[in-house]
Amino acid sequence: MGITNKIHFRNVKGDIFGGITAAVIALPMALTFGVASGAGASAGLWGAILVGFFAALFGGTPTLISEPTGPMTVVMTAVIASLTAANPDNGLAMAFTVVMLAGVFQIVFGVLKLGRYVTLMPYTVISGFMSGIGVILIILQTAPFLGQASPKGGVIGTVQNLPTLIAGINPTETALAVLTVAILVFYPSKLKKFLPPQLLALIVGTLIAVFFLGDANIRRIGEISVGLPSLQVPAFSAAQLQTMLVDALVLGMLGCIDALLTSLVADSLTRTEHDSNKELIGQGLGNLISGLFGGIAGAGATMGTVVNIQTGGRTAVSGLTRALVLLVVVLGLSQYLTVIPLAVLAGIALKVGIDIVDWSFLKRAHKISPKAAFIMYGVIALTVFVDLIVAVGVGVFIANILTIERLSNHRADKVKAVTYDDEEIELNREEKDLLEQANGNVLLFYLSGPMIFGVAKAISREHNLINDYKALVLDLTEVPILGVTSALALENAIEEAVEKERQVFLVGISGQTERRLKKLGVMDIVPPQNIIENRTTALRQAASYVDTHVVDFGRDTLNSQAVS
Repeated sequence: MGITNKIHFRNVKGDIFGGITAAVIALPMALTFGVASGAGASAGLWGAILVGFFAALFGGTPTLISEPTGPMTVVMTAVIASLTAANPDNGLAMAFTVVMLAGVFQIVFGVLKLGRYVTLMPYTVISGFMSGIGVILIILQTAPFLGQASPKGGVIGTVQNLPTLIAGINPTETALAVLTVAILVFYPSKLKKFLPPQLLALIVGTLIAVFFLGDANIRRIGEISVGLPSLQVPAFSAAQLQTMLVDALVLGMLGCIDALLTSLVADSLTRTEHDSNKELIGQGLGNLISGLFGGIAGAGATMGTVVNIQTGGRTAVSGLTRALVLLVVVLGLSQYLTVIPLAVLAGIALKVGIDIVDWSFLKRAHKISPKAAFIMYGVIALTVFVDLIVAVGVGVFIANILTIERLSNHRADKVKAVTYDDEEIELNREEKDLLEQANGNVLLFYLSGPMIFGVAKAISREHNLINDYKALVLDLTEVPILGVTSALALENAIEEAVEKERQVFLVGISGQTERRLKKLGVMDIVPPQNIIENRTTALRQAASYVDTHVVDFGRDTLNSQAVS
């Protein structure tokens, strides 16, 4: 995990400026996500500092900014709510343990070099998953947006209590929240490079609350602990252990997806290529240490990363600078953060939820593909109302089944069994003549391309269509990959031919195809002299065999007719 390749000081001015700018954006987001998660503002700040520092130091994407994100906060909120409800005394400590475990899972994924597989998910599933998380974040901010405490039961509880929440609206806090969203929506794009809209909304909302609404009944952040965080001893409960492990796996996987997708964005902006496995190890160390010191989980943040790059950040120095700036703020200025209204943070979080929803694909999915739209909407529904891991699992399963079906249908067209000339198989003149001379007694079985398991049915179907032949020529010259199921289907066809005393010729087997057939024992069934490299030669030998034994074939046929 060497870091010398990422940390140098040839771009120190750009890196420091990028890090400071990213820290300015990170401050309101860290406060927002800390409060939204239920762990408190301090947990959000320490999550931003610790995840950001160690992910930058040990990660594989030099310009990546890591901190609490909307998707991670949604999962973190559910984890804290469920564990504190089940164990009020140790629930929060157990939630921080889940963050540590999530970090351990990420480190394991990185060590096992699974980085390149993490983002190999259909876009329909990723889009539905992220949009579902955006919807959850919007729903969870409804209560604080209306100036009230969030009801128990998460999304379902909030939806069920919506009439009560609307009836008990706090007009003052709701006005602050609306003002916050308005600033974020209508803020001129030209000014974003000078002052992030989130920070402006935080400052304006806080100043209004302090100077004009000082006596009003407004809920605020409250006390933020000054000083370094205390060590969180890992806490477990036998009753909740399985739940904690599942939650940690979900949190870890989501963090991997979030970070690596953002790394791809960073690659496109910097014209570089990140190290996925190293990045997972860096993210894991960041979350492990964050949980150890009472910080919430984090991942690669697209907004912070893009701003970092646009303002000059090119190495990990920018991420380290950002973490140090936030550390100075927490240790020296935290007393000024206590008066921030929760409604302002709710407005910021609500806008984050709106931005997470993939509106672009939502508007076009049904035009692109009804099946894609079905998968995406299904994943959204499962994410919001059932479970995140169920949503991803079901979405990936259905998407893969549909993909395999399309591939299988396409590959099935490349499976042909013929006894005479066929225009769909490119045969030379001699090969055509040999099949004609054999008069239907030579069956040419031609396969082309990767033979995945979905093609096995086509292999069996094509073979069963023709039963009356005396020699089988199995051409695998253009088969680079032979799946187990397809290999077994070929084995059945060969064994059937051998049992009926037909000659079998294997053509062009090599590489993975040859190794698989050897392991199945197929090479022991076919005589060595019948394993041939060239199809023309195989057809020539098959035709010669048929011509030599045609009298015997005819006698056998007459005898069978006489017996019947």
